[in-house]
Parts: sequence; structure tokens; C-alpha cells
Amino acid sequence: MADPQLDKAYLEQRQLKRGTAGWVLLAGLGVSYVISGDFAGWNFGIGVAGWGGFVIATILMAIMYFTLVLSLAEMSAAIPAAGGGYSFARQAMGPVGGYLTGLAVLIEYALAPAAIVIFIGAAVQSLIGFDGPVVYAVFYVVFVGIHLAGVGEALKVMMVISGLAVFAIIATAVALVGHFDAALLFDVPATDAVGASTFLPYGLFGVWAALPFAMWLFLAVEGVPLAAEEAQDPARDMPKAIIGAMSFLLVMAALVVVLLAGAAGAQLIGASGVPLVDALNAVGNGRLATLVNILGLAGLIASFFSIIYGYSRLVFALSRAGYLPPALSITTTRKVPARALIVPGVLGFLASLSGQGDLMLSMAVVGATLSYALMAYSHIRLRRTQPDLPRPYRTPGGTVTSGTALVLSLVALTGVIAYDPLAFVYTLVLFGIGAAYFFGYSRHHLVAKTAAEEFAMLQAAQRDI
Repeated sequence: MADPQLDKAYLEQRQLKRGTAGWVLLAGLGVSYVISGDFAGWNFGIGVAGWGGFVIATILMAIMYFTLVLSLAEMSAAIPAAGGGYSFARQAMGPVGGYLTGLAVLIEYALAPAAIVIFIGAAVQSLIGFDGPVVYAVFYVVFVGIHLAGVGEALKVMMVISGLAVFAIIATAVALVGHFDAALLFDVPATDAVGASTFLPYGLFGVWAALPFAMWLFLAVEGVPLAAEEAQDPARDMPKAIIGAMSFLLVMAALVVVLLAGAAGAQLIGASGVPLVDALNAVGNGRLATLVNILGLAGLIASFFSIIYGYSRLVFALSRAGYLPPALSITTTRKVPARALIVPGVLGFLASLSGQGDLMLSMAVVGATLSYALMAYSHIRLRRTQPDLPRPYRTPGGTVTSGTALVLSLVALTGVIAYDPLAFVYTLVLFGIGAAYFFGYSRHHLVAKTAAEEFAMLQAAQRDI
């Protein structure tokens, strides 16, 4: 292609609406990404580790995510670009490292909505008796359509939907706290596994096996920096938003992990498909259980809606830089990346027709853990190779913090491989296809040779446009 980095018209067609979101809306985006994970999925970790083993796994994953978030807070303030982790990795490791990181995040963000819409279909089926491709298509069309209306409108809708989901969790916690009995946390009988006890009924192996489930309580919070180019003041807003979202999610995780098992029993919760609902029914609060069952759909919708936003900004950034076809990054008069919303949405809908929600979610987790390791390493490398890079926010603990995230992300990856090796193989196949496209084509068609050159080009364009 011609040299689009020299063509002002190229960037005039590829602008997001700046100054749209303050830190509160951005933090709400971070909560929206994750909130569906509090309603179901995480609890199966109790089934493979017992309550004590799952708590250890949750603490390890909470440390991983919090240290990663602190690292991302620094990089998102210093490099406020829509690509998030891809942008940080490109700055640290060049085009190859940037693309591979972006590819890992893209696998996570492209497959997660497809998995979630299958779970939404199951929830709709239980409520009105109707499921299938029509339901999947309706949800994709409606929520992609809301995003096409504009980022400000979309983020406000996300806040409302997420608020309903958060209300359901808090109402459940209030209803259960009076029924808490610590003995119920340890009602899973000890097995003959090595190191098994009342606290660790499945031994240390159970802790390892529970790591992928513990991730569901925080998975995708790392997507907040994808909104950097639409923040009012990225240097201040991004650190406050991502740290605020993570802090709030820690509280939500503590509520569901402790109170559900402590009121209804770890054995029941570890096998439940709808743990909040079953916990409320177990204590005789059926009326609230019915309401929470309905609001659980709001949690799924919040994550579905917000991750659509996330994949669109990532595809936009990768396309604008030339890693993906440049046509995908063209924005509308409302400064919305319409093609980056629609094309992955169509592909996600087609993937949802498989009905393999659990498989796609496992593949998304594989992509996530790979990206975490690469993003944490990017922080370490940037600290060492670019010490003079302006950093409005600095990660407490520096590279010790990001090093902790790196080690724990690799440990988490081994747990994902052990839990679902088929998902790992399929993810590697997708990764291989994406890498072949880069090495065979797109690396010869990049818009800018370096991340610094691309960033300078964007800043110059923003002044001129």
C-alpha cells in the first residue's frame, strides 16, 4: 500500500471521539467486563479444590490481576492508545511482540462474547422457553447497534446494566449474611489426595486445578486501557479507572466466595449452575432468588456488551496500524469504528452457532493468560529500556510488581492447560494462523515502523484535525 503514515486523510478517517469518558465511566467499563463471572462458573473451582483450596487459588489470582492492573495503570497513562496491551507491547518489544500480544488479547475478546451469548441464550430459554440462533442474532444486533450510536451512549447503557447486576450481588449478600455458618465452608469431605485435609479436601493439586475458575472473578478487567483514546484525561483517568474497577471487583469476589458457601454449604455451591440463586433458595428466600435469576441475565449482558466494545477498539487499533486490513479502522461521523464492531460481531455470531460456550470460554482464558505474561514483561522491559519515558503514574513496587504478575500468569497458564488441553491446542492453532498472516503479509504493510513513530503521528494528526 502507499505510505498512509504520510497521508493526513488516512487518519482523518480513523479518529475516535476524544474526551467522552471520565474515570467513573471507565471504571464502570472495567466492572462490566467482569461482572458476569460473579454469577456462575467460578464456583466450580470449589468442586475441584474445596472451599479452602479455592480461596487460596482466588488469592493467587487476585494478586496476579492486581499486580497486572498496577502495571497497566502506568503503561496506559504513559502510552494512552486504543490498543491497550498491544500498544504497550509494541512500544516495549517492537512489531512482532506487539502483534503477538494483540493477537492473544484478540482471541480472548473475540471468543468471550460468542461464549457469553450462548450462556445468555440458555438464560433466556429458562425464562421464556426460547433459545437458539435467533436469540444470539438479536443480542448481537441490538448491542452492536447501541455501540454504533456512539461511545458515550454505550458506556452509559453499560453502567445501568452493570448496576442491576451489582444490585443482585449485594442484595444476595445482605440476604445471606444472617445465615452464615463457618462450618458449612468445610462440608466437602477430604479425599485421599496428597496433602488432603478438611481445609484442602483435594490437596494442593486442587488449588492448581482451581486457578482457571478463580480467574473468572476478574477476567477481562485488563481491557480498561482499550478506552484510553476516548478518556477525558488519560494520564489521570486510566490509572484511577482500572485500579478502582479492580478494587471494586475484589469486594464483589469476597462477597460471593465467602457468603454463598458459608450460607448454603461449599458442596452445594461447588456443583451449582446458578450459585446465587441456589444459595438463596437454600436459606428459604425464593422470592429474591427469582429476582436474582432474572438479574443474572443483566450480568451476562453487561459483560457481553462491554467486551464487544473492547474487541472493537482492539481491532480498530490493530487495523489502523496495518496489522489487520486497514479498512476495519475507518470510523463513522460519530467517530465510531463501525467495521471493527460489525465484522468481529458477525464472526462471533457464527462461532456461537457451535453451541460450545465452555470450549470458547476456555480458549478465551488461554489467550488471556498468554497476553498477561506478555503485558507484564512489557512493563519490565519498558522500565529497563526506556527509563526516561514520561510516566504520569508509576507502579508501586516497579518491576517487582510486574514480575509477580508475570510469574503468576505463567502458573495460571499451566492450570488452564491442565484443565482443558483441547482448548489450549485450538487456541494455539488460532494463534498460528494469526502469526502466519502477520509474518506472511501484514508486517510488510505497517503504517509506522515503530510504536513511537505511530504515536507521534497520531498526536500530530489530533492537533491538525
